[in-house]
Amino acid sequence: MNNVLDKAISHFREKLDKELHSFHVDEWQIDVFFKETTSFKNESKILNLQQEGKAVEALVESIVVKALAEDGKRMFKPADRVTLLNEVDPAVLIKIASAINGVEETFEEVEKN
Repeated sequence: MNNVLDKAISHFREKLDKELHSFHVDEWQIDVFFKETTSFKNESKILNLQQEGKAVEALVESIVVKALAEDGKRMFKPADRVTLLNEVDPAVLIKIASAINGVEETFEEVEKN
């Protein structure tokens, strides 16, 4: 393998192996865990949704893909997307997505997109 590629892979693995970060969700009385980074494959659907002007769907997708339980397993299943979009407080989802994506965004800003 290429020496540069080996270094790039090693760097990414180190980031993936770091401890989980957490964000406390007062409204749900739980902690949501997440990693500092995720694979480009995981980011691709989020990016596609954003490019299509579907900011809310991208936000929910980022939660489904990135929100983890304390054991590192995904908190939500792909089938939970529809429920999150229709039956969960958008303000709470924005708080979670902002924390796991390292973004400061309000509900009004997301609705504008």
